[in-house]
Amino acid sequence: MTSLHALSERLESKRDVITKWMDEKRGQVPIPFYGSVDVRDAGWKIAVVDANHFPAGFNNIDEQDLPTISKLMGDHISRNYGECSWIHLYPEAHTRNKGYVENIATIQKLLEMAGYRCTVGSPVFEDRGWLDGLSGPLELTPVEAQNIDGEERLLVAGEIPSLILLNNDLTEGVLPGLGSQVFPPKEMGWHRRRKSEHYTELQAYVNEIAELLDIDPWHLMSEWFVSENKCLEKETCRVRLAEEVDEFIEGLREKYAAHGIERDPVVFIKNDRGTYGLGIMVITKGEQILSLSNRKMNKLMYAKGGVDVENFLIQEGVPTCLSTSEGAPVEPVVYLVDGQAASWFYRINPKKGDNDNLNSPSARFESIHDVGEKYGEHAQGWHALVAELSMLAMGSELLAYKESEQNIPA
Repeated sequence: MTSLHALSERLESKRDVITKWMDEKRGQVPIPFYGSVDVRDAGWKIAVVDANHFPAGFNNIDEQDLPTISKLMGDHISRNYGECSWIHLYPEAHTRNKGYVENIATIQKLLEMAGYRCTVGSPVFEDRGWLDGLSGPLELTPVEAQNIDGEERLLVAGEIPSLILLNNDLTEGVLPGLGSQVFPPKEMGWHRRRKSEHYTELQAYVNEIAELLDIDPWHLMSEWFVSENKCLEKETCRVRLAEEVDEFIEGLREKYAAHGIERDPVVFIKNDRGTYGLGIMVITKGEQILSLSNRKMNKLMYAKGGVDVENFLIQEGVPTCLSTSEGAPVEPVVYLVDGQAASWFYRINPKKGDNDNLNSPSARFESIHDVGEKYGEHAQGWHALVAELSMLAMGSELLAYKESEQNIPA
């Protein structure tokens, strides 16, 4: 069985070549302003299992990483948008989630550290003057959407900001007033984007970097497929999905045997659109889909904002080999700015197993600086590598979408 941990020396020996390759690839796609990825490290496979283009959780970033992140933010903005003095931060409407509010407060702090004026607010907050965060209140600026010179724009306290920064994943559609001066691009919202599109683009980069490192790309990518148009309220749809899952699991079992991996494969069933860790089920055989209770069925079909679930991403479950001294499973969460891995923290969930979804209320977080080498000895290597490949894939997603739009007949 191949251990990527044992190949870390090979990775480091190729560092200059990888850096040159990364620089070349970053010049070919629009690099995301920010992003976060969940990484699973099984030892024999290290892979991105979820990628967010509008990341929350900046409040979990270690204080000592803030200057580096702030500089990367400033570099990205000045390179892509030129002279800019005022950035307005458009958040989600999670007014009761103090952790999310603290995330927004941290992003505001980072932009202010970079030298920008940063206001926060959206029309949904109406006359509210503040939100309650973990460290105290977050001031809101009054915002309204108006049509100005034929374009719907945001007026913030009666004025138009230089740029709008989205920290809203647009699951329910493009929001009013965003106009053209908005980043990340509206096209990358979950109203249009699909997780499967990300993995399609990611596979190409994984294949290239694996060839450069002389390893099988299977070690850097979770296997997956999309089950389309599954109306799970109908038995015929559930039966077909169960058959597809069994076929997929059998293929994984053959791969595991070929690689000397002595464990039964697990698969995750996910909404092919972003759901904050919701609408996810972990199964070991298709039969489990046929015996779902109404409660579990509704949970699988749940999507943020009540949006209908159309397609399911069926993804190989990559177990984590990282654990606390008490045996709680651990997974790295990498935060990236301007395409670069800038900070890590670790999601730890003592109520879950090594192949479960760890993103639940029972999770806690530890900074890489607090745990030292305990979980992070490969963070600057394999974890950073797959995370940065994911940012390239996000840029490639956007390019592919724009090209497809140009080819649509008028």
